[in-house]
Amino acid sequence: MENIIEIRNLKKYFKEVKALDDLSFSVKKGELFSFLGVNGAGKSTTISMICGTLEKDSGEIIINGQNIENSKQGVLADIGVVFQNSILDSSLTVKDNLSVKASLYGLNKKQTEDRIIKLSKMLDFEDLLNRTVGKLSGGQRRRIDVARALLNNPKVLILDEPTTGLDPQTRKTLWEVVDSLRKENKMTVFLTTHYMEEAAESDYIVILDSGKKVAEGSPLDLKNNYTGDFITLYNADEESIKKLGLKYEKIRDALRIFVKDINEAKKLIIENSNIFNDFEITKGKMDDVFLNVTGKKLVGGN
Repeated sequence: MENIIEIRNLKKYFKEVKALDDLSFSVKKGELFSFLGVNGAGKSTTISMICGTLEKDSGEIIINGQNIENSKQGVLADIGVVFQNSILDSSLTVKDNLSVKASLYGLNKKQTEDRIIKLSKMLDFEDLLNRTVGKLSGGQRRRIDVARALLNNPKVLILDEPTTGLDPQTRKTLWEVVDSLRKENKMTVFLTTHYMEEAAESDYIVILDSGKKVAEGSPLDLKNNYTGDFITLYNADEESIKKLGLKYEKIRDALRIFVKDINEAKKLIIENSNIFNDFEITKGKMDDVFLNVTGKKLVGGN
């Protein structure tokens, strides 16, 4: 597949702070791409430069074959952005907020009305169109944020921690719409999130730490490279597990043993069949990958 985003040797310094330090990565067309890092890692700086709101010190940003340095308006026409914090006008109605944004994209009155109707049905806010944004709940406002980002049928949708603080039903609705558009329009999704279950669904992940790329690959590749496997035993005798001399932890009503890989797990089970009666083998999770790569836990917040 062709690359729709190419970031080459991107640098941005704020005095002595290296916000981005020679960052390079690419995103393929139609991918769900996750960009992970703790607060201050450089995610928002990168997004700001992709959106043209922050100047780079050096490097290249190419979106859908267009260099932002030479074709800023062309790049902006191809992207939609849902920022961490809502940028809707609280004093306007939902419909007016969307209409104002549509006019900036050059949509005429008929196109604007058609697009708003379609998005309001997809995101389930038809009954909110004439309500003032300031009177909406957080979940309702988030649906409008997403609709605003989709008005121009973007080729790239940037989602900067889009589901933080949302109720499960709103999260489910948003992801159903995004997944549907990815399949129908081959829309590329560029995601930052601290929900590792969302990142685990990605096609490709880049992990950022202190402005540098420290790991990349598919979720499976990252799990294979940066975590081991786990054997979870139920109704097990802890004293017997201790005698194995392996690292383990208590989780709810079970014990979880850390092993290098599936081969070590099989060998351990065969040699200690009297202990392993009720068990399951699982791979490490993306939380484990992130912690092992950066030495930090990924948590939410601005």
